[in-house]
Order: sequence, then C-alpha cells, then structure tokens
Amino acid sequence: MSEGTTRRGLLAGMAVLAAPSLGVAQSFPNGPVRLVVPFAPGGSTDLSARLLADGLTQRLGVPVIVENRPGAGATTGSQMVADAAPDGQTLVMSNIASHAISPALYRNLRYDPVRSFSHIAMVITNPSVWVVNRDSGIADLQGLISAARARRGGLDMASSGSGSSNHLLIVRFGQQVGIDFTHVPFRGAGPAMTAVIAGQVPMMSDSLPSAAGHIRQGSVRAIAMSSERRHPAFPEVPTFREQGVDLVSTSWFALSGPAGMPPAVVERLNRETMAVVSAPESQARFAEMGGDPGEMTPERFTRFVAEEVERWAPVVRASGAAVD
Repeated sequence: MSEGTTRRGLLAGMAVLAAPSLGVAQSFPNGPVRLVVPFAPGGSTDLSARLLADGLTQRLGVPVIVENRPGAGATTGSQMVADAAPDGQTLVMSNIASHAISPALYRNLRYDPVRSFSHIAMVITNPSVWVVNRDSGIADLQGLISAARARRGGLDMASSGSGSSNHLLIVRFGQQVGIDFTHVPFRGAGPAMTAVIAGQVPMMSDSLPSAAGHIRQGSVRAIAMSSERRHPAFPEVPTFREQGVDLVSTSWFALSGPAGMPPAVVERLNRETMAVVSAPESQARFAEMGGDPGEMTPERFTRFVAEEVERWAPVVRASGAAVD
C-alpha cells in the first residue's frame, strides 16, 4: 500500500469520525435549549441563569428554558447534565458548589468536575453576605459571637445547601472564632432566606445577588461581607476583616454542558454568553445584584475549574465535612 493511499484512508477515516460532530454544530440550536439550575428558585444561581437565559433566547433565536433541579449540594442537576447528549441542547449553570467544593465533600460523586463537562463561559462572580432576622438583636459579628456563646449549642445558621461556599464560610468562621454553629442546609438560597425572614432560622450565609433585594427592602439586616473591601453597591456593610475575622470568599456562576460537545458549539455559546453579559442592561443588572460579570475563554474557564477544585479540597478536608 502506497503512502498516498494510506494518507487518503486516514483522512477519510477522520472525516467519518468528524461528520457527526460537524452535523451537530451546523444544526445547533435544534429546538429549545434547557438550562438546568441545580438549586431551587430564588437564589443567585437561579437569578443569574434567568438573566442569561433571557439574553441567549434573543441571540440564539430559540427559547432557553430554565429548569430547577435542586438536591445534594447542586450535584443532582449537575449529574443530569453530565449524562445528557453532548449536543448543546442541555446545559447547566455550573457553580462553586457543584464544581469546586462538592468533589471533595461528596465521597460517592459520580462525575468529574473537569472531565465530565464542556466548560463554556464564566457568567458572574460575587462575594457572600451574612444576614440576620430583623428581630434577632444581632447587629454585627461581635454581637453574633456573643449570642452564639451565650446560647447552649450555639446558633443555627442557614445556607443554600451542603457543599456550598456559604456552608464552608460558616465552617471557617466557626473555626476562627472557636464556636460550633449548627448548619441548616436548604435546597436553595430562596427557601433559606424565607426561613430567615420568618424567624425560623436566625441568620444565613448567602451570595450577594440573591440577598441584595432583601437587604435593600429591609426584610433582613446585613452584618458582614466576604469581599476584600466594602462592596460599592452596599458601602454600609462592613467586611469580615474590618470586624477582626480574616475571611475572604468569592462565589462564581457559569455555563457548562456535557463533555464532548463540538468545539464550534462551545465557541458559539461562549461568544453569545459574552455578548449577553457585556450588554449595558446586563451590566446594570449585575451591578444592582452586587455581582461582577465574568469574561473567560472556554480554555481559560476549564483551567479555572481545575484550579478551584485544587483550592477548595484542603479547605473541605480541614473542615471535616463529608457527605456519603
């Protein structure tokens, strides 16, 4: 067999292998796109997803439908997307809980946070904020510490779920001040905030976008922000560091799909997502929510997820938290 014949055969074989992927890329989007949110409605992940879905619906020319699939620290919905066909029609709002913390927290996690997904684009980053019930009598971190020490068993503190960055922030705070808080996980920030407002739980650790409206309305009181400096949207809220506790934490919310998506589909979704988040109306909405729009290529975002897994693993181990 001649070298030319071998080369032609190899190229033909490659063309056959590439044909299905090329066909998917050319037909995308083929009907409505599902955007899975692995938390209940009302939290930062959900709010960010709905803003993105509205913009992508206009740019893709098909409905982008948000589907809430909460459970198991955001891993239930994430697993569903990891198992979906890699055609770009099913996507997930990946986040720090599902793709950075849960891999170290859940012993039996069935997906790899990097290899099981096609990572498309960063959407928004933001700090956490601690809010208390208006009638709790707590006005700052020192008041919180005093109240916790005065109560046998400490205080209950809610979050959007086990494995969230807000859960880990509660653990880290307790380690620093020598107090054990009772973590009360909910199936999303929305239900947790409802419980705090109703007085069922005295306080919660929340991502700023989902708490912003409640803080402005006065339905809860903000006592600490996890940013390095005071947030321009809420300059009246002091940071943890200002109150003598060295804690800085940033959450992120992004767009990912199943592993094996055609590069052309990934690139298009990245391009359209960046167009949505950079639009003036999106910038204004993000600023109102207290978040910063993201900007990463798929390659950079994939590296970022791997770096986040490495960064959070020792934090989870030090906390002693683990879920079967």
